[in-house]
Amino acid sequence: MSMSSIPVEPPWYQILLGIPFFRGLLSASTTIPLSVRIVKRGIDLLASVLGVLLVLPFFPALALLIHLDSPGPIFYRQRRAAALKESTGTSRYAFAEFEMLKLRTMRVDAESRSGAVLAAENDPRVTRLGRFLRKTRLDDLPQLWNVLKGEMSLIGPRPERPELLENLALAIPFFEERMRDCKPGITGLAQVSLSYSGHAPEASFLASCEDSLTNPFGFELARGALADDMRTKLLLDLAYVAGLERFSTFIRTELSVMIRTPWVMLRGLGR
Repeated sequence: MSMSSIPVEPPWYQILLGIPFFRGLLSASTTIPLSVRIVKRGIDLLASVLGVLLVLPFFPALALLIHLDSPGPIFYRQRRAAALKESTGTSRYAFAEFEMLKLRTMRVDAESRSGAVLAAENDPRVTRLGRFLRKTRLDDLPQLWNVLKGEMSLIGPRPERPELLENLALAIPFFEERMRDCKPGITGLAQVSLSYSGHAPEASFLASCEDSLTNPFGFELARGALADDMRTKLLLDLAYVAGLERFSTFIRTELSVMIRTPWVMLRGLGR
C-alpha cells in the first residue's frame, strides 16, 4: 500500500478544539497557544448554546415578518471561505469552505444579474426588514449554529465568499493571512471598530491614517476602490490574529469585542 493511500485523520485535540485540519497538512500551526485555543473554544460553545436557547423562541415571529416583507426562504445559505490551506495547483490560493447561515435580508433574485458581489452601504437589493436586520446585525444570529458546529468562532475575521476572497488576496498583499490558523467570526475587532464598508469613524486615529493606508501614493484613479476599504479591515484583522499568540492580549481583546458588540447592535451601526 502506498503512503498516499493511507488515510490521514486529525489528532483528537484538533477535533475537540475545532482546529482546521486539511489532508496534506500534517499539523496545525503552533503559533496560537493551546491555552488560548481551549478558552476560546469554551467561550464559543457556551455563547452559542446560550444564544440559541435565547433567540429560539423569537424565531417564529421573525420568520413570519421576513416572509411577509419578501416572500421566499427565511434562511440564506452561502459558501464562505475559512482558513487558508495549500494551493490546489489550479489557483494561487485555496481556502477551506463551509456553508454559512444568515437570515435572508435581500430579494430572492438579488444576484441573478450581478453575480457574486460585496454588499454595499444602502444596497438597493436589501429589503425593508432586511435593512433593519443588517443595521442591528440580527441577520447573523443563525451563525450561532455554525459556531456550535466548530465552523466559526464567536469572534474573528468575517468570512468572505471564496471567489471574492481570492480576488482580494491577489489585489491586497497578505489579505489571505487574516484567517491563517484562525476561524472566521460572527463579530470581530474590525466589525466593532469600522463601518460595514470599512471606513474608520470620523475623528478616530484610524481615520487620520486612512489615506496612507488605502492610497499611499496618491493615485487619483485609485481613489474609492473597493480594495481600499478592505485594507483598513485587514489591518485590524491581522492585529486580532497577532493578539491570539499571547493569552493576556487574547483575553483583553476578546472581552473588549464582546462588550462593544451589543453597543454596535443597539446603535444600528451595521450595514
